Amino acid sequence: MNELPTRYDPQATENDIYQRWLDANCFRATPDEREPYCITVPPPNVTGALHLGHALNHTIMDALGRWKRMQGYNTLILPGTDHAGIATQSVVEREIAKQGCTRFDFGREGFVKRVWQWKDEYGDRIVNQLKRLGCGYDWDRLRFTMDEGYVDAIMTVFERLYDNGYIYLGNRIVNWCPFHQTAISDIEVEHEDEVGNLWHIRYPFSDGSGYVTVATTRPETMLGDTAVAVNPKDPRYEGLIGKELRLPLTDRAIPLIGDDYAQMEFGTGAVKVTPAHDPNDFEAGQRNNLPSITVIGPDGTMNENAGAYAGLDRYEARKRVVADLEAQGFLVKVEEHPHSVGRCDRCNTVIEPLLSEQWFCKMAGTPMVEKAIAAAQNDDVRFIPGRYKELFLRWMENIRDWPISRQLWWGHRMPLWYRRDANLRDQSSYFVARTREEAIAKAGTEEIEQIEDVLDTWFSSALWPFATLGWPNERESLDYYYPTSALFTAQEILYLWVARMIMTGEEFIGAKPFDDVYVHATILDEHGRRMSKMRGNGVDPVDLIELYGADATRFALASQAGLRQDIRFKPIRDGRHEQVEQARNFANKIWNASRFALMNLEGYTPPASDPQPAELVDRWILSRLDATTAAVNEGLSTYNLDDAARALYQFFWDDFCDWYIEAAKPRLNDPATADSARHVLWFTLERTLRLLHPIMPYLTETIWQTLPGAKEQAGVEFLMFAPFPQEGITPRDEAAEREWALVQEVVRSIRNLQAQNNLKKSGPAFFLPADAAVRATAQASAPLIEFLARFSPLTLEVGPEDALLAPTPYGDVRLPRPQASEEEIAQQVQRIQADIAKAEKDLAGLTARLSDTKFTERAPAAVLEKTRQQAAELTEKRDKLAERLAQLSAAA
Repeated sequence: MNELPTRYDPQATENDIYQRWLDANCFRATPDEREPYCITVPPPNVTGALHLGHALNHTIMDALGRWKRMQGYNTLILPGTDHAGIATQSVVEREIAKQGCTRFDFGREGFVKRVWQWKDEYGDRIVNQLKRLGCGYDWDRLRFTMDEGYVDAIMTVFERLYDNGYIYLGNRIVNWCPFHQTAISDIEVEHEDEVGNLWHIRYPFSDGSGYVTVATTRPETMLGDTAVAVNPKDPRYEGLIGKELRLPLTDRAIPLIGDDYAQMEFGTGAVKVTPAHDPNDFEAGQRNNLPSITVIGPDGTMNENAGAYAGLDRYEARKRVVADLEAQGFLVKVEEHPHSVGRCDRCNTVIEPLLSEQWFCKMAGTPMVEKAIAAAQNDDVRFIPGRYKELFLRWMENIRDWPISRQLWWGHRMPLWYRRDANLRDQSSYFVARTREEAIAKAGTEEIEQIEDVLDTWFSSALWPFATLGWPNERESLDYYYPTSALFTAQEILYLWVARMIMTGEEFIGAKPFDDVYVHATILDEHGRRMSKMRGNGVDPVDLIELYGADATRFALASQAGLRQDIRFKPIRDGRHEQVEQARNFANKIWNASRFALMNLEGYTPPASDPQPAELVDRWILSRLDATTAAVNEGLSTYNLDDAARALYQFFWDDFCDWYIEAAKPRLNDPATADSARHVLWFTLERTLRLLHPIMPYLTETIWQTLPGAKEQAGVEFLMFAPFPQEGITPRDEAAEREWALVQEVVRSIRNLQAQNNLKKSGPAFFLPADAAVRATAQASAPLIEFLARFSPLTLEVGPEDALLAPTPYGDVRLPRPQASEEEIAQQVQRIQADIAKAEKDLAGLTARLSDTKFTERAPAAVLEKTRQQAAELTEKRDKLAERLAQLSAAA
């Protein structure tokens, strides 16, 4: 006998199952004649640990990959990790700080060597966690963005972009981290709503004719103001535009300019313009030919342009500036003001918008941007949900040049060199070379230096779909798997990463990088806030796996993974997590039902042919299996994993366990009927395990391996290769579903009457069928109804006049009334009155709809007829309940 342990223990089985998959090379993929399905997995930071967003994304990817593999596709899910410049450098700097050292004590070469040592020691942590989650990825192809082959792709792309005039040296506003002293990307900035102050400052006209009041949250930056802007349509400033203002606390004069950037409806309508410290001010400065004066240095202290405040920390300078403004009569008022503050996600330092000389890649109007826009507009790249297409296009059509340099040591050092005697402000002084030897040959001298900056991490990850497949040196995998099938990502990197992959794919391969972009929901805490390290409100998926197993964690996530904007996820409380615990209970239900099936399949060899059932319950369960198969395939094909998970849960728990298994027990125990019942039981369980496998791979593989005849029938060694069920294999049987609905309704009614009246499960039951067809079905199913309801015999007649009544659409169910006390009668009266009130409320709603000419004229005929039928049924139910109420009242 094939036995399963009494209880399912995921910790005892998951590692063993995964190792068996690895040993059998189940995830390995190489080009062949089959149709490919490929996902190049978004590379997590090598420093990273699995967080809930990762777990959701990888659950979706792995589920769809397993589904496609079972459909017969050559499925490659290619994993990797990102070197994560600032994140990794920060981790290692914190490590060496414990030894009292900084990176400067090691020097660049020594520090980079130290980072590699850290990566070799700790860099596989997230890879191992993904394996634990059950991710069926081709680990033999694991890539790292600083692998030799990957670096070759990066250098090739950089050379071509530089040679084609895309890359230039320029001054623009960047997100600057004063602690790390580097520019960082938008995704590396975490915004928090904080209550600060809004300082209102008076800027007097130089001629003494009055003043303009502006408001700012950062008064220290006023020292770098080069104008005050008002809207040219603002009547309050008619005739004043062009006049000169005196900048408080300085000896400088600045102009009052007209610019649409100023909003008339906000306060005084006047805004200070500080081009070196605000991105919008920078654009206004460019439009109006204003100078840019930087007053805060790279380390967050005030520089020489800040005059008397030079050398002060920016926040100390703020206090001094405010005090001086007040003392000199320039401060009008101070108000509390909630606003969003950006902080570096690695060190929590408040970001400084800073004018900085950086290397940029041209974007707007370039061929690669135009091709990316066309790919989205033409749905060559399809966005799911569709709302992200418009967001993507809106951003692309307003794209700004991309700052690609970072002031870090860990990363891809930019392959730009210069002669030591060159003018470094002149871009023509720079040239591209991959090695010092190549640079010497190009320069004709050994007096050369390589620039210190490294490339933005997003520059290297922009090449991910094709660089991981061997470009530029290897073509076999690239030609077969590219374009890849789908990208799975979060909305916050739609522009930073997705857009750039589309651009580079079109530019360097001449084709889109993927067919679909699925933007999964954002996981929020139970209060609707983003999960973050700063808030401390995250839920560690590894903790959930420890508590409940990988499959329960996956199912809980998949159950919410549809096309919604966000997901609310509760914290672990007192060692329990409500949502994942429900999924664990479902896993236990699957396990226990499978144990029951295996006990009844001992010594059984399933026929090679599909079941051809004659019994109503067999016809019904196979029809429901077909409907579930359709729903699961539809859910997976449309990226609605929640629909697929819901359909599986309802089918297995409600249809299969609560009804089919119970109904099959008498036939399984009867030698005359056991084989036909076993065949349907085996077939339904085996096909359901296939349907469940993409979302719950460990549990289903464990059970399937013990199921007699499963490997032989599928012709494979592992469930992950068994053909995925398709709709129509066991066709829908609508007649069986209608007839079984009658059985369920009668059984439920008997059970409800028994529970409500605390009756013993014995004795006769009465059912008066509404018509001849109902009578025929009830007559044929009477023994089964008696078994399921535990009341016998079932008599198809009206029953005693004072019997307990449960009206149904198929006829009235009655149970003999026990001798009731006055208290019990009063309780029954209360229940019936509540049922009548509910029936009347529902009936009133239906009546209102049927009285509405807009509804009756516009509703489809089938909907109108169904509404009328529901109203008639409710009327009949209400009247019968009223009749029973009258009987009870008389008895009392």
